[in-house]
Amino acid sequence: MSDKKPVFCVIGAGNGGMAMAGHLGLMGFGARLYNRSPERLLPIQARGGIELEGEVVEGFGQVALATTDAKEAVAGADVVMVVTPASAHEDIAGVCAPHLRAGQIVVLNPGRTFGALAFRKTLTEKGCAADVLIAETQTFLYACRITGPAQARIFQVKNAVPLATIRAFRIPECLAVVRQAFPQFVPGDDVFKTSFGNIAVVFHPAIMLMNAGWVEDAADFEFYHEGVTPAVGHVLEKLDAERVAVAGALGFQATTAKEWLYYAYDAVGKNLRSAIRANLGYRGILAPHQMDMRYVTEDVPFSLVPMSSVARKFDVKVPLMDTFIDLASAVMDCDYRKEGRTVEKVGIADLTLQQIRLLAIGEQP
Repeated sequence: MSDKKPVFCVIGAGNGGMAMAGHLGLMGFGARLYNRSPERLLPIQARGGIELEGEVVEGFGQVALATTDAKEAVAGADVVMVVTPASAHEDIAGVCAPHLRAGQIVVLNPGRTFGALAFRKTLTEKGCAADVLIAETQTFLYACRITGPAQARIFQVKNAVPLATIRAFRIPECLAVVRQAFPQFVPGDDVFKTSFGNIAVVFHPAIMLMNAGWVEDAADFEFYHEGVTPAVGHVLEKLDAERVAVAGALGFQATTAKEWLYYAYDAVGKNLRSAIRANLGYRGILAPHQMDMRYVTEDVPFSLVPMSSVARKFDVKVPLMDTFIDLASAVMDCDYRKEGRTVEKVGIADLTLQQIRLLAIGEQP
């Protein structure tokens, strides 16, 4: 392995992008940071980096380049870390397509469900023929929030985050580069398993919708530690069982949400609610004050909808998933089934189970 550090480009200057770019700078990588709008970048450009606070990560992380020019950001980067809502994956693929070159790695942080497949499909449609290694993570590495114009707080860094490439046999190749900065990334088997390991489908929409009155109230509350009451926790466990059942129909053994909390945070409990409350990384994370945010607008169409779509293809009953999709659509006055990722949109609607398994390991179905 070369002694030269890989060059990282972070796409997106939201909560996660700022945390990751700042952390890379703090570790001596001096990441490039790309954002489509310049407003978020101006304070970072003025300071030359991002100030991080938190018990785990603290200090000033230098940002080598903060730009709205995709070519300037992507060209020559070894790793492109896409840290945007899943709703932007196809747009970002289109922006990056003219500038990607063979040998580069693109990692979706996270892919939500079928993110890597959707990203590759868009690259192909945009005429990008370069041998780019596309990967996705099961979840986001950090629990974090923006706290100022060029400041972010990292509440916790997960112990282990599975990562998979579209061609599963290339996972070691990808990890050999990415783990130079992030040793927390571990092999994730394949992109179907990372897609169905998407724990956001369990936690975010259901907690938001079952606490909608409190969310829209002026009073603050801790999203995970207070929003998951015993009744909410019971529903989350049933919703999680549906996710595991859909993965099982594809032949994958999905980690339960309770098991995931242990692997990611060392949090344990007799049930899912107690494990959530035992997670110190969630302490202090306040709920939003509006329903129009990514826990609904991203995690329903790009987590719940694709899982429900797969369930329908393989005749698995998912009444809670379907209920939360319908409820979110009513609350937000939209049709998330129409807007979201489906088996048709990612190109697997006509594939048999055997063909899907071949696709998972990188073979042509």
